[in-house]
Amino acid sequence: MKGTPCIAVLAATALWTVPNVAHAQARKPAPDAAARCAALAGLNLRDTTIASAVLVPAKPAEATIAGDVPGYRSFCRVVARVRSEPGSDIGVELWLPVQGWTGVFHGNGSGGFAGTFALGYSGMVEGLRRGFATATTDAGTAPATPLEGDALIGQPRKWRDWGRLSTHVMTTTGKAITRAFYGQDPRRSYYTGCSTGGQMGLIEAFHYPEDYDGILVGAPVMNRTWGHAAVLWNYAAANRAPGRLLSEAKLKLLNNAAIATCWRQGHALAGDRFISDPMRCTFDPQVLQCTGAVSDSCLTPGEVATARAFYSGPTDRDGKPSYHGWLPGSEMPDTFGWSFLQKPIADQPPFGALFKWVFGPNWDWKGFDFDRDMPLVDARLGAIVNDATRGSLAPFAARGGKLIVFHGLADTLVPPGQSVAFFDRKAAQMGDASKLSDSARLFLAPGMMHCGGGTGPDAFNTTLGIPPRPPSDDARHDLFSALIAWADKGEAPDRVVATKFDTEEPGRIDMQRPLCPYPQRAVYRGIGSTAAVSSFRCETPSDR
Repeated sequence: MKGTPCIAVLAATALWTVPNVAHAQARKPAPDAAARCAALAGLNLRDTTIASAVLVPAKPAEATIAGDVPGYRSFCRVVARVRSEPGSDIGVELWLPVQGWTGVFHGNGSGGFAGTFALGYSGMVEGLRRGFATATTDAGTAPATPLEGDALIGQPRKWRDWGRLSTHVMTTTGKAITRAFYGQDPRRSYYTGCSTGGQMGLIEAFHYPEDYDGILVGAPVMNRTWGHAAVLWNYAAANRAPGRLLSEAKLKLLNNAAIATCWRQGHALAGDRFISDPMRCTFDPQVLQCTGAVSDSCLTPGEVATARAFYSGPTDRDGKPSYHGWLPGSEMPDTFGWSFLQKPIADQPPFGALFKWVFGPNWDWKGFDFDRDMPLVDARLGAIVNDATRGSLAPFAARGGKLIVFHGLADTLVPPGQSVAFFDRKAAQMGDASKLSDSARLFLAPGMMHCGGGTGPDAFNTTLGIPPRPPSDDARHDLFSALIAWADKGEAPDRVVATKFDTEEPGRIDMQRPLCPYPQRAVYRGIGSTAAVSSFRCETPSDR
């Protein structure tokens, strides 16, 4: 993705650029800061070893290699390991600002199979900028990596730590270390994460409602087993038979046709490179099927079948949907796009290691039968890794907790339909959507891919390392700031402005659109530039 930090891209390259914040000047640490920090190495916490506690001096925030952290301010960097029982080894990293702590604890999620702290660093940089004590976890899965989970075969305790327990451990351990360093408990606690980190945040809301006052999650993996099954379904559709892989040229052809079709149906705007409301659009790739010679301007029958499989998502033998598919407008040959889902990782489908946990290291995707084998996967793993599908928001809401979920409508790793279904389901449980909106809101981002990137406006969340626009603590332009304003002041977010920056000229705004709380959507007023946020209003569809 051009110019966009994405969780797996960060893990693969271990390099990102941190915005230079003018008001966060380097400060000398307090005289006793080094001693106070070093003293944490001797902290006695149950089942916990403090591996290191080192003072990091403030320095300019430039492009940074993972492991060498930018210091907007001097901070104490603590790494701890929590081993509560055999097989469990959860890593926690915590940054404690030496000066200007605001009394806030900030937890951050991971991504994929985790196994590293690095995926939480962009959120931690933003937490540190705000003066928060900020933490992340490796989810207890090392030596796994975000894209490769073979190391977890035969490790059911690590599955459980990854699936539910590690975020709570990070939170309780992080708060205990924070208390030891500052001599007082945090007054407020917030959580941010995307993808697997989104799942971790939902589990906190459902199962540990006392941990956080506000939770911001993006593209959450709600049903872990079927989320992996959907990726396997797409990979199998493209690879089970020759001639079914979709080339970059064919993906561009599909994308252009989908946008044109949805525009004719009234679900896209002329001139946009994305679809405003893809969930209401109907698109059949068969309209592109070759009637003469095969070329890059048409699809073969095999390629049509692959595209249909991506749109439908997993179905049973009778064609009944088993899970969610990908939406029109998501056909992009970029990182985490359709091309990613067609390519192997370590000689297996992307994220296919989860099936080896059930069927053993010799599992072969070619023999997988969804009707026969998914019940076995759910029986073995469902109770361990699918906790984001269970639980009630009522206890979290009752104590005043606020939840914001965002999801890109061009996401091709976690289907956005499951976030919509989740909110519809929770609204039904609470009686109606208005009751749910008092404590939880969903923002859908047209044209945005997985946690960022894509052709639509994707800059609206500072914790992903994509600064919306100065000032980055403006609740009108940043969902993290909006969450804080909602939890602290009761100012519910009625919309947030998403920005698309020019890829060639850093800082130059290409366009802006409002993101509206579901079920509302942004509607063009019929006058003014479609690149200006003032040309749109939020309204609920008349057929809702």
